[in-house]
Amino acid sequence: MEATERAVLAPFAEKSGESRGRKYAEPSHAYRTEFQRDRARIIHSRAFRRMEYKTQVFLNGAGDHLRTRLTHSIEVASISRTIARALRLNEDLAEAIALAHDLGHAPFGHSGEEMLAECMRAHGGFNHNRQSLRVVELLETPYPNFPGLNLTFEVREGLRKHEASHEFPAPEDEKYHCPSLEAQVADLADEITYYSHDLDDAVDFEILSATQLEENEVWRRSHHAVLANYAGARQPDLHKLIIRDIIDNEVHDLVTASAKSIAESGVQSADDVRRQMTQLIRYSDELAEANRALRKFLYQNVYYHPRVSEVNRRACEMLRRIFEAYLVDPDRLGDGATRRIEKEGLYRTVCDYVAGMTDRYLMEEYVRIAG
Repeated sequence: MEATERAVLAPFAEKSGESRGRKYAEPSHAYRTEFQRDRARIIHSRAFRRMEYKTQVFLNGAGDHLRTRLTHSIEVASISRTIARALRLNEDLAEAIALAHDLGHAPFGHSGEEMLAECMRAHGGFNHNRQSLRVVELLETPYPNFPGLNLTFEVREGLRKHEASHEFPAPEDEKYHCPSLEAQVADLADEITYYSHDLDDAVDFEILSATQLEENEVWRRSHHAVLANYAGARQPDLHKLIIRDIIDNEVHDLVTASAKSIAESGVQSADDVRRQMTQLIRYSDELAEANRALRKFLYQNVYYHPRVSEVNRRACEMLRRIFEAYLVDPDRLGDGATRRIEKEGLYRTVCDYVAGMTDRYLMEEYVRIAG
């Protein structure tokens, strides 16, 4: 398989046989590449299973067809593989990063993240991207000889999204500005997924009217394209066709624009990619502008809609009360967590525990604590 990668993948793609390795040395596997092993470790982790009961946008349990963190991550992985394949990149690496990118997300979606950040304001803060790294490097403990999942450098690098300095330390202490192309693919596949599927869920949840949707360029363009091909399409099938067209357009644009930027950059290796001053996986200028407008549209009309924000506000108040209760009585955390208090500190230990909770477990714990 490693020989096939060297023969088939582009020169600037990451190769499993050339991985910078793991923090703790392990023998190679007989019939799985390093990135395939990482993917399996992520899928078999407890944190991955818990995402089934964590909110994406709409509170978990509010509807049978609404996304959760788990279904969102699977969809990101699927789109990542499609883009990586088209660009002759390493699909296994892109998929592993995509599957792990939200392992550190708090319960109750971005509202929960904001509340945890508030609780941790004077104690190092909270960010779900950094928390995903903590999960795979420390909090998951399936192995007796080392903490974490001991993932390869390349997967952990891909989880260091949105670092303030945009510089990532390599094992040789080299500083560079960009992660691998596979990490960049997973990052923008995440955007494509939540742009399209948050729209999809909002329509299913009936908080967006046809008039509102037509105000947005991305929706309007795909709506007209679908009607041109399926003149008789009616709801609910119509909006599903529109969502599919949006995803197709986003992926096609991203592949085309990225292939052009890669060719113009002249990169010939994965390390050449890291030395670039700007990322090479990108949308066309036209779609990037349209996506910025779509993001603004989602915040104005979906994420802060009363049917979303009011439920999230009440849920986040539960999170705050639980956090404070654990500070007062850390024995509630159980032996595994309390053993980390001496090294990690009380606030960070409580934060780790609360961030790992599912929506339903946090609500059950709130009932036990608050009566």
